[in-house]
Amino acid sequence: MTTNTQLEQVLDHLKQFKTITPIEALERYGCFRLSDIILRLRKAGYDIVTLRERNKSGIGRHARYQLIK
Repeated sequence: MTTNTQLEQVLDHLKQFKTITPIEALERYGCFRLSDIILRLRKAGYDIVTLRERNKSGIGRHARYQLIK
C-alpha cells in the first residue's frame, strides 16, 4: 500500500531534485510503486513527464520522472 507519507516524500524529492527513478524511490523511501505515486501526483495537477533512459550497463531501460512545474 502506498502511504501519503511516500507521496509527500516523492513530491518533496521532485521539488528539490527535479527528477526521480524507481530505484531512487525504492532505496530512499521504500516505495515499490513509484508509477502509482506519479499517477496520483499528475491527477493532483503536477506536470510530470516520463523520460526513458538506458541502464548503466547499457542493457535495458528505466523511467526517470521529471517535475516540469
